[in-house]
Amino acid sequence: MITERIDLWKPEEYSYPLAFGFKPNLRTYLHEDDEIRPAMVVVPGGGYAFVSPTEAGIIAEKFYDYGYNAFVVTYTVNPLEKEPLLDQPARDLSRAIRIVRSKAETFKIDPERLAIVGFSAGGHLCASVCVHFADYEDPCYPNVSNRPDAAILSYPVITSGEKAHRGSFDCLLGKDASEEALHYASLETQVRPDTTPCFLWHTVTDDLVPVENSLYFSEALRANRVPYALHIFSEGQHGYSLADERWAAGDLGEPYTLEPTIATIKAAKAGLVEAPKEFLAFTEGFDNADCQAEPNEEVRVWHEAAAGWLKKIFSKK
Repeated sequence: MITERIDLWKPEEYSYPLAFGFKPNLRTYLHEDDEIRPAMVVVPGGGYAFVSPTEAGIIAEKFYDYGYNAFVVTYTVNPLEKEPLLDQPARDLSRAIRIVRSKAETFKIDPERLAIVGFSAGGHLCASVCVHFADYEDPCYPNVSNRPDAAILSYPVITSGEKAHRGSFDCLLGKDASEEALHYASLETQVRPDTTPCFLWHTVTDDLVPVENSLYFSEALRANRVPYALHIFSEGQHGYSLADERWAAGDLGEPYTLEPTIATIKAAKAGLVEAPKEFLAFTEGFDNADCQAEPNEEVRVWHEAAAGWLKKIFSKK
């Protein structure tokens, strides 16, 4: 497997004021042969406050096993809710997609078979690019599309309405966001016929991001005749990732997606920004020994179903 870290932006292109030296980046998971493969871009969740290690490398490795060349995006987040992100995460993901497509020969991928998979707030980020792709132009890649060919949305944040995960929108838009901004980010209201085909999955008992988020978005896809699949599992917590034994044991690999959080913690300890004590101990919760859960035999099939759906979508191209 070929692994490499690739910065998404040159220093002069990136200006999020509370990044504290963090640079949004891609991590590659590439096969070492010359076969041209589909691409999978992984977008972990974290409420737009951090980028979760539980939905990063282990997801990329799973799709690597399915025959994809995979990539994980560590994007801009707002750990302290001090500076709204606005469209920066979507621009990060759009740049990541364009980099992967522009280097199709190097990465041995088919640029017309590029999928993205997002979790929770990462699902919102993926869906944002699926519906608003035309809004994120990039002068450095004027002839490279940022529209994914397919998307997997895993227990996604979608709506800014009654069933919203409010913390995600606070980090993204600020607590005083305008109604116009909230409507634009309430993605069930933004679906159009050219929206990317989507595979959605959720659990009925998700108590953090209600299942209605996936139901609303799938109904909008249906109304606009966008190809989609929807899998609702009977029970399970939020953040199931692979829902298998590896995930349950906390065997996540290197937690490199915590880079923006660690940069903020270092800045707080250096007195560059105020932060609560609870935040300064944030990364301790991701020690593998403290990250144990139970696998879910019902839910763990989601990625098999998604892989089958993707084959069908890509066969039509």
